[in-house]
Amino acid sequence: MITFFKTPDGSIIATESAQSLTTEEQEKLAWLYGGASPLKEERLDGYFVGPRREMITPWSTNAVEITQNMAVSGIRRIEEYWPVESEDADHDPMLQRLYKALDQDIFTVNIEPAPIRDITDLEAYNEQEGLALSPEEIEYLHKVEGQLGRPLTDSEVFGFAQINSEHCRHKIFGGTFIIDGEEKESSLFKMIKRFRPIRTMWLSPRDPSWSSLLPKITPRATGSA
Repeated sequence: MITFFKTPDGSIIATESAQSLTTEEQEKLAWLYGGASPLKEERLDGYFVGPRREMITPWSTNAVEITQNMAVSGIRRIEEYWPVESEDADHDPMLQRLYKALDQDIFTVNIEPAPIRDITDLEAYNEQEGLALSPEEIEYLHKVEGQLGRPLTDSEVFGFAQINSEHCRHKIFGGTFIIDGEEKESSLFKMIKRFRPIRTMWLSPRDPSWSSLLPKITPRATGSA
């Protein structure tokens, strides 16, 4: 069940528990929530902005762990919601959603997996989904299609786009930069690596004003993604 608490700031903290909270547990949570008041209502009408139900926030994860250390058992999820004037209230749709009421189903997710799709036009799908696949990568995927004897599925294309993304392949860092029609000699990677031979000139241990920073910025060997 979900118990609602109203904070002194006017926000609502929804607390999902495996069983009804005892009076002592409510008092502990009210203290944890900064002097919040437990509400008797199981449904709160009005407009609220809060986390998407599909995404448990890191704040919730930490809050639940704190309740466990407070000997409050059975707490599953804790999220905070803010009352707003209307359904036109500004919010971040990537992380938040607007609720027309807070009830016992705000954490319920009923989403069926989408059916697998065959992608017959990789170029159009790349643009449609913003996958940022280069012409060379699309050509490679066409070759894979030929080897498999079938179109690639949406999951396969998305998976390839992810592992070949900026995060892992550093396309931009290793790319060629053309600024005002002039090709620059260095990529971002080369500019970063150029720092290594001159860093000792900038940060001499003999200079007390800089020596304390040396351990923080000296490059370390790391594995590639």
